[in-house]
Amino acid sequence: MADNTSIEVLIQALRRLPGVGVKSASRMAFHLLQHDRPGALALSHALKVAADSVRHCERCHTFTQDAVCAVCLDDRRDASKLCVVETPADQSAIERTGAYKGLYFVLMGKLNPLDGIGPKDIGLKKLFDRACDGLVQEVILATNFTAEGEATAHVISEGLKARGLQLTRLARGVPVGSELEYVDLGTIAHALVDRR
Repeated sequence: MADNTSIEVLIQALRRLPGVGVKSASRMAFHLLQHDRPGALALSHALKVAADSVRHCERCHTFTQDAVCAVCLDDRRDASKLCVVETPADQSAIERTGAYKGLYFVLMGKLNPLDGIGPKDIGLKKLFDRACDGLVQEVILATNFTAEGEATAHVISEGLKARGLQLTRLARGVPVGSELEYVDLGTIAHALVDRR
């Protein structure tokens, strides 16, 4: 009985991951226990170390082990540009492109009044203070193109408009390598409006 309880606890812990249901969590748990005990221990150790040592950067709010993250400390970055993203995963995606050399602010969420998430919950005051530090000239709104992401971008732009900063939004458009006949109409419409 104790063994089944330990297995159930493991399965329930794995289910906390996004997109992981009971079947996937069970498969992972049984795989780790049956075929990869060293992997299970390495995963357990890595999670413990990360949970104990990772915190928020004092400047941009992303995850880091230090008080200030490596991106914020990099003096080769353009401090006049501040890209606002919802999550560290969004920041990582932009970084992987190699196309952006400015700094970031990570909201760690988006406005969602239905779930009780308001401006204080995503640190908008800290963002406004950071954007008005005297160095930032352009704020790039890179929130997702969901209803919540759009609402978040709107509230940020309204809050920063009067402060003399240039505000820009990521462009929306047709994905590279796609054929127009297969692209949804909303994307085509936005691509036409945002054309350059």
